Amino acid sequence: MKTIRKRYAGIIRAATVGVSVILQVVFLYLMAVLLKEYSSWFYILLEIVSVLVVFSMLDEGETYKNSWIIIILLLPVFGFCLYFMWGRNRRNSRTYKRVREVYEKSRHFRKQDKKIIERFKEEHPNKALISQRLINEGFMLYDNTKVTYYDVGEKKFEALYEDLKRAQKFIFLEYFIVNDGEVWSRIKDILARKVKEHVEVRFLYDDFGCLNINTPEFREELAALGIRFSVFSPIHKEATRLTFNYRNHQKIAIIDGNVGYTGGINLSDEYANIIERFGHWKDTAVRLEGSGVWGLTTIFLEMWEISKGYENLDYSRYMPTVQIEAKGFVQPLADGPANNPNNPIWDTYMHMIDKARDYIYFTTPYLVLDREMVNDLCRAAKSGVDVRIITPRKYDKWYVYMVTVKNYGVLLQNGVKIYEYVPGFIHSKTVVSDDECAICGSINMDYRSFYLHYEGGVFMSDTEAVTDIKEDILNTLKVCEEITIDKWKKRPFRQKMIQYILRIFSPML
Repeated sequence: MKTIRKRYAGIIRAATVGVSVILQVVFLYLMAVLLKEYSSWFYILLEIVSVLVVFSMLDEGETYKNSWIIIILLLPVFGFCLYFMWGRNRRNSRTYKRVREVYEKSRHFRKQDKKIIERFKEEHPNKALISQRLINEGFMLYDNTKVTYYDVGEKKFEALYEDLKRAQKFIFLEYFIVNDGEVWSRIKDILARKVKEHVEVRFLYDDFGCLNINTPEFREELAALGIRFSVFSPIHKEATRLTFNYRNHQKIAIIDGNVGYTGGINLSDEYANIIERFGHWKDTAVRLEGSGVWGLTTIFLEMWEISKGYENLDYSRYMPTVQIEAKGFVQPLADGPANNPNNPIWDTYMHMIDKARDYIYFTTPYLVLDREMVNDLCRAAKSGVDVRIITPRKYDKWYVYMVTVKNYGVLLQNGVKIYEYVPGFIHSKTVVSDDECAICGSINMDYRSFYLHYEGGVFMSDTEAVTDIKEDILNTLKVCEEITIDKWKKRPFRQKMIQYILRIFSPML
């Protein structure tokens, strides 16, 4: 009964925000109609401004704004008003200023060992520019970090439970989705015990991703257990600007600063295949142990301060206290809308594609790419690089799947190989190249991850996890169906029309 009430509470909150958004659209449309009828001179002025705005967007070269350009040109005044409210990148807003202040503070706690950079350049000269770009953005390169790769969610959770039980000083959790069930129940019980043992527990979750569970009762329970929590970007506070579209999609767990997790796995039972949604749920994660955990810890602390708005933490209290020896390099990275149009994660993916010599493999639940990345993938394939992308056969969002399938065409025509995961839904977000480097994180290959969401992951080189990711992808291919260009062309006409229309609005999906 309690679960049902929570579910309805989330639906009501989402519906309220949805109605608010619809009313805003209706108001803007009526305003545009009235202006055209009664203030034609002002309407013409706004049409001229609309065209100038389109030229300014073209000059900025932000390809993810192409859909806004189309909307403004088709509906000059109405489209301009929508863009003014929802589409602008508010780089000078108070929120973004706060984000940049936190980013700058975090940089002071990240110190790069130049000897590690020199070793990386010597051992991986072809991939050195990828790492250097991230270093320039404040994401340090670490050695002496053991990396464990988990090819399914259930393996990650079993390891996480044990690490949480061993916590002695602090636990940080940051997740996009949390749902009632066995996974959350076990974690909550462990956290409650740890609080009694005087372990500091901080829990950051996204409001939109947690609509089903983020009720007053849920927050009261967390407070009663002694768990410090923060709700990222409550949707009802952002409805008038649509910045509620900018979600915290990161998945991070930190234990005592010495162990850290990230990947695509949320705190919900389907991620451990305890319940079934869309068939077998295929997802992945990595566990770091050693100096590289500090990169993940600072990313969490950034997001905590951004979410709280007022809390000023001393990051140095949470540094690693255990040193280990391990082969290879790791580089935790993060991104968010405040970086637009210079997005480190997008740049890293582009660098990996450009630098691939033998192969580059991707897994992603969504394939909604800008023209630049499509061109790079095609160029790599036409140059002889083995480019493979795995997407789901069973999808969670039909409209995104429609655009994903639409995007197959140009890729297939240029030699990129596309595979669909037949047993169920692949939510894994990984990329691996040339047996040298890989990324595992929360990053989908779509506009949302590259431009709208706060994302995170780990770029790694010369670790066993790189080989493990490659082997996992090759094993996954055995239960996938390859999509051929002939099969793609035989899609029903109705499906083609829907995909064509949705493709125009793909950056908003």
